[in-house]
Amino acid sequence: MKTKSSSYRLEYLDWVRGFGALIMLQGHVFHSYLRPELKESGPYLLSQFVGGMPPALFLFLTGVTLAFLMDSTERKGTAPLQRVTTSLRRAGYLFGLAFAFRLQLWIFGLPAAWQDLFRVDVLNCMGFSIAVLSVMALFRTAERIRLCAVLGMAIAFASPLISSLDWSGVPGLIRAYVIPDYNAFGIFPWGAYLAFGVSAGSILRSVPPDATERVMQWAAVLGGALILTCQYFANSSLQIYAKSEFWLNSPAQVLTKLGVLLVLVAFAFLWTRYGAKPGWSWVRQFGTTSLLVYWVHIELVYGKASWFLKGNLNVAQTAVAAVVIILLMLTIAVVKTYRAEVKAMLADWGWVGLAAEGSEPPVS
Repeated sequence: MKTKSSSYRLEYLDWVRGFGALIMLQGHVFHSYLRPELKESGPYLLSQFVGGMPPALFLFLTGVTLAFLMDSTERKGTAPLQRVTTSLRRAGYLFGLAFAFRLQLWIFGLPAAWQDLFRVDVLNCMGFSIAVLSVMALFRTAERIRLCAVLGMAIAFASPLISSLDWSGVPGLIRAYVIPDYNAFGIFPWGAYLAFGVSAGSILRSVPPDATERVMQWAAVLGGALILTCQYFANSSLQIYAKSEFWLNSPAQVLTKLGVLLVLVAFAFLWTRYGAKPGWSWVRQFGTTSLLVYWVHIELVYGKASWFLKGNLNVAQTAVAAVVIILLMLTIAVVKTYRAEVKAMLADWGWVGLAAEGSEPPVS
């Protein structure tokens, strides 16, 4: 029987991250492989509607782990400026990953435009948002709960106003990091999810383990209330902005997704505590290796490796392709996590004996 411990925090967060990886995979496969004339069909629209959640989910969970980092350095008695520096190093790490990722895609896609190297993707948004929010490390964990929630709301509600400003004299790269855009992940509005994640992570670090279940109950209630309230105002005639697009910069869209995330996190907590069997979970496996899955599948789905499938499949064929890609990514993730065990198993079968012998250094 499972014991109630803080390990559940890692388990349910990994489960949520893994679920996000799954819906990301199917969304990208449908986007890349489905025939163009079928992209007005119900299955495709449903796929893309669900597939629009992973960026918000990954940013939110990045904020949660950033809150854990800030709380950890605070508990260790680290000086305030050093805590900020630690957060900035996390931002630099993600920026490095983002540019390495774009460089690989650019090299594998040659000939390709050099501007593709500077596309602002979700990893860039993570790095930039963490850099902006690193100042939150100056405050105590209890203070970050309120401050980051307010900051998230400010980013969400300012997004339509940012879109309405004249940015014509600003370099395109800066605009991509700031202005709401269908083709980029600017801090408006995407940074709001990371700020909300820092607030949520600070709550989790502020409550004792035995109070986490009550927190999850309130998260589900708040999430449901956000979904219903935001959908009501999104469909009403009341307008507070001169111009706003729901899927681009609307606060209602941001807060609706936040509500879905809160409900999902609460469900994952209950599932991993009371519903899931002890031991390995294929969904959590995706969560623990989500960066690897993201990195590999982008090249496989959008790169030259599957050129013969792009835009050539019907709905049923694309669904099968999605299952195949998911299983392939799961295999890669398992091998990555359990590579020592896999190598030992292959050695028992005699498949890597020669390789193992060849790896021994020569005797002088």
